[in-house]
Amino acid sequence: MLTIKNLNKSYSRRQVLQDLSLHIEPGEIYGLLGANGAGKTTTINIICNLLKADSGDVIINQQPISDATKKIIGIAPQENLLYKTLTCEENLKFFADIYGLDRKIRQEQIQTTLAAVNLLDRAKSPVETLSGGMQRRLNIAVALVHQPKLVILDEPTTGLDIESRYEIWELIRQLSNQGISILLTTHLLEEAERLCHRIGILKNGQILAEGSLAQLRNLIPAAEIVVVQTSQKEQAIARAQEYNFTAKYYGNELAFWLPEPLELKEIIARFEGIKLEAIARQPVRLEHIYLEVTQNTYSE
Repeated sequence: MLTIKNLNKSYSRRQVLQDLSLHIEPGEIYGLLGANGAGKTTTINIICNLLKADSGDVIINQQPISDATKKIIGIAPQENLLYKTLTCEENLKFFADIYGLDRKIRQEQIQTTLAAVNLLDRAKSPVETLSGGMQRRLNIAVALVHQPKLVILDEPTTGLDIESRYEIWELIRQLSNQGISILLTTHLLEEAERLCHRIGILKNGQILAEGSLAQLRNLIPAAEIVVVQTSQKEQAIARAQEYNFTAKYYGNELAFWLPEPLELKEIIARFEGIKLEAIARQPVRLEHIYLEVTQNTYSE
């Protein structure tokens, strides 16, 4: 559905994208992760044909990007594109007109889209009367009203409570099941873990690592991670080295990568004689992978 090949873009002397390449299949949810300034927004603007790349190719539905491909892309930006004094229905009508939706099918499509985001009963409600979660769903509806094949969701759940977040996640899964390709940017790594079929980690305009969560976990030589609280950190690290545990700090938390899973009592036994205030086992999560890849300690 979307193929990007060797994309490059510079602003003045600063190179924002460096030979960026990725591919998204029909119905795939692809998570593009990266810190602010990594190149996500520039990539989105080029895909939407709002910005011209210095070099490289972007192919959407087997077509090079052009004014024609804009009609098969839907975008829900981080900031809601909504007119708050207009109703849900009026907002969708406005954007349907912008996309050039045929008048004969426009009203039916508006109703279908409102139903898809579970807002059909609020069709006549002004946007300003909706909750934050409802407004985010309507913002996604704006991206769907013209039946695109590729939808770009930029931080779709930022600032939402957990219930609203779950509603958006379920909506995204439904879109994928309908065969719509989704490019998702998010700073919520749990969101990417739960939703994305594949994930690309972007830094300084380059994809440093890419794959399914299972594939990305293979980048870290750990079967599981153990986080400990202790006042004897140096002694704990020295003891861990005897068992080939790799010591890591995540913020102020001391953690150890275990080369093989162990029962809790076995782990505690390894630290016999060292005072442990707390100990917790956890799987290798995306946050561990992300930090390892982006902090320049990872190499293929």
